[in-house]
Amino acid sequence: MKLNRRELVAGAAVLAASLGSAQAQAAEEIVIGAVFPMSGSTAQTGVDARNAIDTALAIINEKHDLDLPLAKDAGLPGLGGKKVKVVWADHQGDPQKGRAEAERLITQDKVTALIGCYHSSVSATVSQTAERYAVPFMCADSSSPSLNQRGLKFFFRASAHDEMFSAAMFDLMDALRKQGQKIETLALFHEDTIFGTDSANVQTKLAAARGYKIVADVKYRANSPSLTSEVQQLKAGGADVLMPSSYTTDGILLVRTMNELGYKPKAIVAQAAGFSEKALYDAVGDNLEGVITRASFSLDLAAKRPMVAKVNDLFKAKASKDLNDNTSREFMAMITLADAINRAASTDGEKIRGALAATKIPGDKTIMPWKSIRFDDTGQNPDCDPVLLQYVGKKFVTIFPDAGAIAKPLWPMKG
Repeated sequence: MKLNRRELVAGAAVLAASLGSAQAQAAEEIVIGAVFPMSGSTAQTGVDARNAIDTALAIINEKHDLDLPLAKDAGLPGLGGKKVKVVWADHQGDPQKGRAEAERLITQDKVTALIGCYHSSVSATVSQTAERYAVPFMCADSSSPSLNQRGLKFFFRASAHDEMFSAAMFDLMDALRKQGQKIETLALFHEDTIFGTDSANVQTKLAAARGYKIVADVKYRANSPSLTSEVQQLKAGGADVLMPSSYTTDGILLVRTMNELGYKPKAIVAQAAGFSEKALYDAVGDNLEGVITRASFSLDLAAKRPMVAKVNDLFKAKASKDLNDNTSREFMAMITLADAINRAASTDGEKIRGALAATKIPGDKTIMPWKSIRFDDTGQNPDCDPVLLQYVGKKFVTIFPDAGAIAKPLWPMKG
C-alpha cells in the first residue's frame, strides 16, 4: 500500500519522537564499557565477571542497607540520581581484539570509562587505548606488576599485583621455615604471556633475596594441547614447592598430567588465576587437597563483617556460586569506579581521573581484607593486603596472615 505525503510526515514525526525519547533516556544513564573474555577458553571467567559487575550495579542503582559507597542511594546522587549502565565487549583473550573493542566502545558507544580485562595482556592494550582518548580505565582483576609502571595517567587498579601477592607467598614459606619445615627448592611453571612472565620474574627475584633455589623454571605456551614434556621437567627437578601461574584450562591440564605421570610436590602455592576458579576444582579437586593460592578475598571475613555475607548472597543468587578472588575484585572495582564518577559529578574523563586519584575508601567500607582503597601516583592501591587460602575439605580457608587466619597451614599437602 502506498502512503500519502501526510502519512509519511506523520510517520517521520513518530520515529523522530521515538528516537528523541531513546536518546533522552540514554542521556539519563552513565555508560561504562566492560571488556572481558566472553568466549574462548576463559569464557566462564567473563560470565562470572558479568555477574559480579551486575551485582555491583544493583547496589549502585538501587537502595541497599549495606555499608558500601553508593549503596544507600538509588543511582549517583552527584549526578542527579542517574543510573549506571554497562555495555559489554568480548576480547576473546586476544590483546588486539581488546584494543579494537575498547576503541569501539569509546568512539561509538561514547562510554564514560572502561573496566576489565582479566588477562593482563589485554588490560595492557585496552588501557593504552583508554589513555589515548583520556578515558579512565579501571583494572578490575589483572595482576601483572608492569601494568601500573608505564606512566599512564588514566590507569587505576584497586587490587594487588603479583609483586605484592608473591611477597605474601614467600612470607608464608619463611614463616613455615622458622617453624621447622624443610623448604629449600622451588619450581616455577608459567604461561608465556605478560601474566606468566611477570609472575615468574617477580618470583625469581624473591627466591634469590629470600634464599630459595629454583630447580625448574618451565615456561609453556598458553592453551597448549599437551603439557607432558613440561611436567616431566618439573618432576625431574623434584622441587619442594611448585608455584604455577596458569589460567583455568591450563591448570586443569597441568594437574591431570601431574597425576598421570605420578608427580606430586610437597606443596603447590599458586598465583591464583585458574587456581581460584570453581571450574578447576570441579574438574580435578580430588587431586588438590591442600593446595594454597594467593587471593584478595576470603569469605571468612564475613564472621567479622556481616556485610560480606550479604553481598555474597546477592552474587550467589545470580551466579549460583560464591564470590572468589576474581569476582570480588571485579565487584569492588565497579563500586570504586562508580564512586569516583559520582564524586566527580561529571562524565568528563579528566574530572573522573582526578576523583579517582583522590579516592579514600576505608577498608571496612569494602568486602575485602584491605586497609583501604586509595591510589598512588602510578594508579596502584598500596593498601590492598593479600591473603593466602588453602583448599581443605572442598572449600577454601584463610591460613595467612595470622591476623586473618582461621586455620593453620596444612603442610605438606595431601592431594
